[in-house]
Amino acid sequence: MVIAAIAVVAVLVLRGGPATSPSASKQTTTSTVTPTPTPTPTPTPTPTFEKTQFSTTDPSSDWVLVNKQNPLNPVNYKPPLAPLGLPGVGGSMRPEAASALQQMFADYKTQTGSQLTVQSPYRSYNTQVSTYNGWVTRLGQAQADRQSARPGYSEHQTGLAVDIDTAVSQAFGNTPAGIWLAQNSWKYGFVVRYQQGQESITGYEYEPWHFRYVGVPLATELQKAGFPSLETYFGYPAAPNY
Repeated sequence: MVIAAIAVVAVLVLRGGPATSPSASKQTTTSTVTPTPTPTPTPTPTPTFEKTQFSTTDPSSDWVLVNKQNPLNPVNYKPPLAPLGLPGVGGSMRPEAASALQQMFADYKTQTGSQLTVQSPYRSYNTQVSTYNGWVTRLGQAQADRQSARPGYSEHQTGLAVDIDTAVSQAFGNTPAGIWLAQNSWKYGFVVRYQQGQESITGYEYEPWHFRYVGVPLATELQKAGFPSLETYFGYPAAPNY
């Protein structure tokens, strides 16, 4: 038995020991795949409103700014006009303003069942002479200048402004019609031109009945940004006096 065991050991030594399987002699290598990062999209810049796309000095521009420091040039300027055909005094405005006003009146009637009234749309230079002199006679020049523009300085002469409400009273701002107009007129391109608390900037008392057409894009911008006057938005100096 001992001799047999020695013989087995000798054979193993001669063969190099126990056989090892090829798989056991290899080391398993696991490759690591690095994921490709997802690129971050470049944010789209928010478009800014271009304030200089239309003139604020050309009387034929919908953006013309008229106040006590910025008269019309020429002072007797007369715009192209279209009849309004609306309840009230009738009259006319610039074609684009007339069309927008007609749509606003129609939508107001559809939504509320009531009717708005035109009190004063376009006024010529000569008509403004009579209007202004009438206020001076009634109130004196100092007070007239807070409520009425001198000839050549009136938004009404541009054909882009309209007074709505037969009473022409500051109380109009608290009526259903006044509230609706203040909340919705911008959708048609109009703004309340002389807002409350802005007399030191615009030169005029609060006039919730006085609406100025500037076009839907600018009216929307003013509404969104909360600018209370054209002077503030366009960076014009305050114009409380002539």
